[in-house]
Amino acid sequence: MQNILIVVDMQNDFIDGALGTAEAQTIVPMVIHKIKNFNGKVLFTRDTHGDDYMQTQEGQNLPVPHCIKGTHGWQIHPALESLRTEKAIDKVTFGSSELASILTAMNQEESIESVTFIGLCTDICVISNAMLVKAFLPEVPLIVDASCCAGVTPESHKIALEAMKACQIRIEHE
Repeated sequence: MQNILIVVDMQNDFIDGALGTAEAQTIVPMVIHKIKNFNGKVLFTRDTHGDDYMQTQEGQNLPVPHCIKGTHGWQIHPALESLRTEKAIDKVTFGSSELASILTAMNQEESIESVTFIGLCTDICVISNAMLVKAFLPEVPLIVDASCCAGVTPESHKIALEAMKACQIRIEHE
C-alpha cells in the first residue's frame, strides 16, 4: 500500500505573482513541512498556459495572464521546487486527466492507501483534481489538508472545502 501527496499548482503566479494572495503566501511554510514529512510519493501539478491564453475560454473568463510556460510565474516556488523529485504534471485546465491516469496506473501496480491534496487554489484546481481523482478511484480515500490550501478568497476556500466534504473527501486541518 502506498500513500500519495498531490501538490497542486504551488507556482509563483499563484503565490506572490499575477494571482497571488496573502493566504497563498501564508501556506508556503506549511506546504514545505507537509512535503518534508510525508511518508509516500509526492507529485506536483503545474498550471501551464501558452501565449494564446487570452484567446482561451479561461482567458476570456479570467483575463489575467498567468502561468505562461517558461516564465517566472509558471515556475514552482523555489523552496518547493527543491523538494520535487518527480517530473511535474503540466496541466492546461483546472483538472488534470493525466494526473488521474497516472494515479490509476499506480493503483494497478500497487494499491494506493490514500491520496492527499494540498495547494492552490482550493476553489478551482484543488477541488477540480480531487473530484476528478474521486471519479477514477472511487474506493481510494481522498484527503485535503485545508491548512496547506488557500482559495481565491477565504470564503471561497471554505465553500470548496464544504463541497468536497459533501462528496466524501476527508478534510483535515493539520
